[in-house]
Amino acid sequence: MSAAKSPRVSIGLPVYNGENYLEEAIESILAQTFEDFELLIGDNASTDATEEICQRYAVRDPRIRYVRNPENIGAHPNYNRLFEFSSGEYFKWAAHDDVCHPDFLLKCIEVLDRDPSVVLCYPRTRIIDEEGRTIKSEDARPKLASWKPSHRFLEAYRDIPTHPILGVIRADVLRKTPLLGSYPSSDRVLMAELSLYGRFHEVPETLFFKRDHKRRFTRVHNLFRAHQAAVWHDPANAEKIIFPVWRQCAEYFHAINRPSLQWRDRIRCYLAMVGWLTRWRRLAGLLLDLLFAGRWIFRSVR
Repeated sequence: MSAAKSPRVSIGLPVYNGENYLEEAIESILAQTFEDFELLIGDNASTDATEEICQRYAVRDPRIRYVRNPENIGAHPNYNRLFEFSSGEYFKWAAHDDVCHPDFLLKCIEVLDRDPSVVLCYPRTRIIDEEGRTIKSEDARPKLASWKPSHRFLEAYRDIPTHPILGVIRADVLRKTPLLGSYPSSDRVLMAELSLYGRFHEVPETLFFKRDHKRRFTRVHNLFRAHQAAVWHDPANAEKIIFPVWRQCAEYFHAINRPSLQWRDRIRCYLAMVGWLTRWRRLAGLLLDLLFAGRWIFRSVR
């Protein structure tokens, strides 16, 4: 796609066996009142009706580009691949089981066009169940809009849902990052790094509906299954000695070092990581990394 014909927004929708909710997700994107977008669907070698659904929509709407991986390359490589294919000034990831209000893009792009200090714009979020019924509404996160990078970082790295990462992001800023890594909570690390490049803005209207269901990744994995989660993120991890929690820690420090920051803000972020490291769950995760690595080595030499 040439620069003259590039859409304002690229939407990347990664999916694996998502037939249950995929059509509703696609319909909510096609119903956007802001229409200058491309929808890139990355099918991670699904074995259900996902391919049939995607092909049907791709024929119906020329803004849709469907790409099917010949094999499952893992969740986050699939996410990143869609951004690499994109051509828009702005980029948004979309999950196959979530729903966007028709004004999602319009409201976010109005903010990004108006305020260059904002690198990511997202709306208020409501959690829904399998049938679309409201479970709860997420709290606002005003600290992400702070003018102080260290304040934004402290809010972004908190162990709470990372729904803002599914907002609309400036593509040129996103390219400065390593995108999503093949380790647990890399979406939180990416969000923390983006927060050091600029402010986030939360549209006060509820325009995003995050679906909670029994097959969601966060329902299946937790910190004490970090290695299993790392393989889900990238199947290549199954044959490696990996330290996912140690990797997460290291990537936070890389995220602090990449942006241009005043030394005071950088030091505050380093100090925040001291607190992150000393939490008992984090210490347990670091210890489990070492135990898993030892067990892997022991099995290999037997």
